[in-house]
Amino acid sequence: MTRLTRPGFGGLIYFAATFALCAYFTFAAVQGDFGLFRRVEITAEADALRQTLIRLEAEIASTENLTHRLSDEYLDLDLLDQQARSVLGLLRADEIVIR
Repeated sequence: MTRLTRPGFGGLIYFAATFALCAYFTFAAVQGDFGLFRRVEITAEADALRQTLIRLEAEIASTENLTHRLSDEYLDLDLLDQQARSVLGLLRADEIVIR
C-alpha cells in the first residue's frame, strides 16, 4: 500500500507568522516612535534650534553692548542722542522734521 502524504499547514503557518513578525519589526524600526524617520525629524529640529540659539545669542550680545554703552561707567553720547530721538521723539531746537 502506498501512503499519500499531504503537506501540513504547520510549516505554512510558521513561515507566515515569521514573515508577519519581520514585517512588523521592520515597519517599527523605520516609522515607529524611535525609528529612522523620527530620528531624522529630531536631528532637523535640533539643527533649527541651534540656529535659533545662535541668532538669540547674537541678539543678546548686541543688547548687552548697547546697555553697556548707556551705563554710568561708559556713556556713549551719540547712542544716547539716537535713543532719545527714536524712543522719546526729542529734537534739537535747530532741527526740522519732515515726515
